[in-house]
Amino acid sequence: MAVMIGVDPHKASHTAVAIDDKEKPLGELRVRSSSGQVEQFLSWAAQWPERSWAVEGAGGLGYLLAQQLVSVGESVLDVQPKLGSRVRLLATGNINKNDPNDARSVAVAALRSKDLRPVVAEDHAAVLKLWSKRRRDLGSLRTQVVCRLHSVLCELVPGGHGKREITAAQAAQALASLGPIGAVQLARYELALDFLEDLHRIDSQMREVKKRLELAVKASGTSLTEVFGVGPYVAATVIGYVVDVSRFADRDHFASYNGTAPIEVSSGGHKVFRLSRRGNRRLNHAVHMAAVTQISHRHSEGRAYYDRKVKEGKTSKEALRCLKRRISDAIFAHLVADAKRRTMTVTAGPGGQKGNGSVSSAAGSHPERQLFGQATPGPVTTIRPTASTGDADGQEPPRKKSRKAS
Repeated sequence: MAVMIGVDPHKASHTAVAIDDKEKPLGELRVRSSSGQVEQFLSWAAQWPERSWAVEGAGGLGYLLAQQLVSVGESVLDVQPKLGSRVRLLATGNINKNDPNDARSVAVAALRSKDLRPVVAEDHAAVLKLWSKRRRDLGSLRTQVVCRLHSVLCELVPGGHGKREITAAQAAQALASLGPIGAVQLARYELALDFLEDLHRIDSQMREVKKRLELAVKASGTSLTEVFGVGPYVAATVIGYVVDVSRFADRDHFASYNGTAPIEVSSGGHKVFRLSRRGNRRLNHAVHMAAVTQISHRHSEGRAYYDRKVKEGKTSKEALRCLKRRISDAIFAHLVADAKRRTMTVTAGPGGQKGNGSVSSAAGSHPERQLFGQATPGPVTTIRPTASTGDADGQEPPRKKSRKAS
């Protein structure tokens, strides 16, 4: 008999409830979070050889438990909290909010849902996700420190710094230009120096994280950075949250997941499409950063596409959304190409030897090699604009002479 075991994880404890295919409870167990939590669960679940685990929020509080279960060969599904809450709210009978009922709701949601994401052992994508999150946290912290420093400067210098953005060097210059100050102003001056020291420290940490991100993205072998506006941070964010691109059926599914596809709000013959606030907002922000970068460079194809949409009568925000969808399609095409290239590298080597990772096999899977056509005409696929092949009257530019010729 197949059994589904739902788990409601918490920081200090985990509650599991087992049900059969008719949603009948078979058992319940609560264990404290400890080094032996997996052994306790496995010993209890040994009575059901054919079993699957459903962990609520396997990327959050249930992360460690889910990874431990996967490492010992268990089948684990990731159940989003909203699915379990919907089951509990629509259920009849005892629907009190407690850990056993939550665990049972998670098990029912996993039993009746067909598109749940299976939990897999983490790989290099987890490294990229960690460092991209660190970069995002440092950016938020820097903004907070800069705002507080700017506020103190406004109380020390007439008109404040006078600019919308401020760097550590500019703040230090503004503080150095102060004349004699009293006791109250001295306190503000010392507070500003503390904020300035924090700013120096955060800037140093961000530079270090940037180096680590660049190394991690380079080690992944991705071609995402060939998309104009996609740097190491955006690429790390995309790979870290996508993990496995094969879980998306097509580019439309991927666009829906990252929130760049509009949602339909229709009734009868009246069809309306509105901005989507759904999807992964981290991915949406990454695509947004790439779009803003393209718009800020007038030589990019993304800017030309944006201007063309504005001329067609769309507002600036509507044109930006069209560009974001275009970039989403290009990112998906690169992710698919990367996945196919990795598969080819692993399954085929020189002489037909499976799994041979020698230099000769790697040479045939260079990131610049296009394995198949792009799924959709996307933005410019290189960081720098394509060089012109001729001058204004169509003639080829003069070629450089080789050393042998000279």
